[in-house]
Amino acid sequence: MPKVFVITGPSGVGKGTLIAELLRRVPGLELSVSATTREPREGEVDGRDYHFLSRGDFDARAHAGEFLEHATYSGNRYGTLRSEVERRLADGMSVVLEIEVQGARQVRAAMPESIQVFIAPPDPGALRERLEGRGTDSGEAIDERLRTAELELAAQEEFGHVVVNDEVERAAAELEEIVREEVRGDP
Repeated sequence: MPKVFVITGPSGVGKGTLIAELLRRVPGLELSVSATTREPREGEVDGRDYHFLSRGDFDARAHAGEFLEHATYSGNRYGTLRSEVERRLADGMSVVLEIEVQGARQVRAAMPESIQVFIAPPDPGALRERLEGRGTDSGEAIDERLRTAELELAAQEEFGHVVVNDEVERAAAELEEIVREEVRGDP
């Protein structure tokens, strides 16, 4: 039975890195490509990294109920298209969603059977270092992301699983074990 895995946590915690490693390690998983209104970063490709939508298109799709979840984050809209998830599940593939906490809550309400994993930093200071190290956001944007991260970190107890990303190899192995246990149906 294919499953939906929701991977969430604050910006800069390393969700993308851990998910890339998870997809490499566990066959039969596919990453759902999110939609966003933000501008593509250098090297990002429409349809591979995100579905880049205008605000008007995004809002029309949200109004039509085409999103499983959607939210505004750091001034941009993000969402998971239902069709992305349903197509993969129908093909027998388990789906990984990389989304923020607000979206994870919406997925939990719509799909209570989804497996929800919160990725936490070893300490809050690590988030600032990672965000600054990316070199993709202004100081103001980083400060806004960190304010949001404080609220998100307080929500981690809502999630069935919490993985601390203190060391990528160890955290990836823990995430892999969670996914493999859920796919097998182990208690």
